[in-house]
Amino acid sequence: MQNQITGIVLAGGQARRMGGVDKGLISLCGRPMVEWTIRALRPQVETIAINANRNSDLYAGFGYAVVADSDSGFLGPLAGMASGMRAARTTHILTVPCDSPLIVPDLAERLWQCYLSNGAEVCVAHDGERLQPVFSLLKTTLLDSLEMYLGGGGRKIDRWYASHSMELADFSDCRDNFLNVNEPADVAALEVKLSRTDPAPQQTAETGK
Repeated sequence: MQNQITGIVLAGGQARRMGGVDKGLISLCGRPMVEWTIRALRPQVETIAINANRNSDLYAGFGYAVVADSDSGFLGPLAGMASGMRAARTTHILTVPCDSPLIVPDLAERLWQCYLSNGAEVCVAHDGERLQPVFSLLKTTLLDSLEMYLGGGGRKIDRWYASHSMELADFSDCRDNFLNVNEPADVAALEVKLSRTDPAPQQTAETGK
């Protein structure tokens, strides 16, 4: 399972609600936010790529490929997913946002089991109340469909998902998985949670992947 999945860290947004600050590079307990995300995702996948449209030199410092959107207009997470599919050399990609440091260690496994059980093209996490669309497992063969949707002006992620065979993976037992940063106060709240549950991450950069 692991060797069939490339993890795509979505860091290509403009973060308007954060005043345009690059969320993946915000310090959280003394480490960039994206480093926590990479640390949680790395054991679960074959390799990782970071989708970023700015500060690409800083993101490259984490030791993984950095892929930008093909369009410079900040078209949203679907554009990042398309960039991830183009870069991947695996049959699937697993997408996560750059500002979710509490990713569970079996995220990939649970999404994969959802895929195996239902034969879906798209498996998306659900927290028991709502869809969490940027936590998804996608077949890379969907790239043509996604590019066509984006080329036609489509931006709504749930609408594109609905055009394919989609299944929901139940994560109602671990809703902290989806905590992220939308405003400055969220950083302090996450730091409190992390200080109670986990030490600071070790260096995540690697070579040869």
